Amino acid sequence: MADSTTKLLLIVCFLVLISHGYGDIPHCSIKNLSVKQAQTGVKVQGKPQWEVTISNTCCVQGDVKVDCRGFQTVEKIDPDVLKVEGDACLVNNGNVIYEDPVILTYAWDRSFPLTPISSQVSCS
Repeated sequence: MADSTTKLLLIVCFLVLISHGYGDIPHCSIKNLSVKQAQTGVKVQGKPQWEVTISNTCCVQGDVKVDCRGFQTVEKIDPDVLKVEGDACLVNNGNVIYEDPVILTYAWDRSFPLTPISSQVSCS
């Protein structure tokens, strides 16, 4: 009796692991990109400075673009970090974001959401 109960329990555990994708490559997407902003307390030409941290929590993502419609700043931004291309901005010169976040600052009266709109995911 105990032997059949143990086997049944092992089968149930195995099926649960399979149903949760145990051993699969993680399914990564643009949703794994995080954009956080906070005021630095510094003023640039009378406008508050914002620090933006763009990080990635899954796989490697490159060619990351964020929505930057209406984006303005009085502070110069390195185009290798954030390049404005119309309503979209290319992050990190298209290079991958994985373990190290991309950090930039800009100065304007309000923050801009800079929501991720596209990326190239590369899981190996």
